[in-house]
Amino acid sequence: MHGRNPDPKPYKIAILWRGDADARQAATLQNNRFYWIFEELAAVGIDAEPAVYDEEFEDEVREQLLGADGVLVWVDPLHQGKTRAALDALLRDVAARGPWVSAHPDVILKMGVKEVLYRTKHLGWGSDTHLYRSTAEFGAAFPRRLQSGPRVIKQNRATAGRGFGKSSRFQRAAMRWRLCRSSMRNAVASRRRCRFRNS
Repeated sequence: MHGRNPDPKPYKIAILWRGDADARQAATLQNNRFYWIFEELAAVGIDAEPAVYDEEFEDEVREQLLGADGVLVWVDPLHQGKTRAALDALLRDVAARGPWVSAHPDVILKMGVKEVLYRTKHLGWGSDTHLYRSTAEFGAAFPRRLQSGPRVIKQNRATAGRGFGKSSRFQRAAMRWRLCRSSMRNAVASRRRCRFRNS
C-alpha cells in the first residue's frame, strides 16, 4: 500500500515595490498599499511576501526573488529621480533562472509604454494618436495639430506627468504646450461666463 503524498508546497510570490532600507525592514503583509493583493493570494492558497527594492541592497533582493516561484512588480518607470534600469537587469536575470516575473521588462518595452496606443490606433479602441520621435518632429507637427482643437501630450514612458526628459528643447516645447493649454482653458471659461451673462 502506497502512502499518501504530503500536501504540495504552496507557491510563493514576492510582491516587489520600491522603498528604502527602513521600508524593507518594516514591511509586512498589511502595512502597505498592496495589502489587498496579499489577501487575495492568501485566499487561493498562495504564500506572498513583501520584496521592497532599492539599488543599494539589490543583491539582497535578488537572493529573495530567486527563492520565490514568481514576482509581481509594482515599480514606476521614474520614481524620485530613479529609473528602472538596474531593476530591469535584475528582473531579467531572475527570470532567466526560473522564477516567473510579471511583468517581464521585455514585455514592458513592448506593451508598457504609450507607443502601444499609436501602434494599435487602427483597432477598435484606437483614436487619433500621433507619435513624435524627436523634438524636431514634435516642433514641426504638433502646432498644426492644435488647430483642430485641444490635444493631450504624453511621454512614451513616464508617470504622474514627470519625465519629459533632459532635453531643454523638449522641456521648452512642453512648457509652451502647458501655457497654450492654460490659455485654452481660460478662453473656454471666458466663453462660458459670456454665455451665462447673455442668458
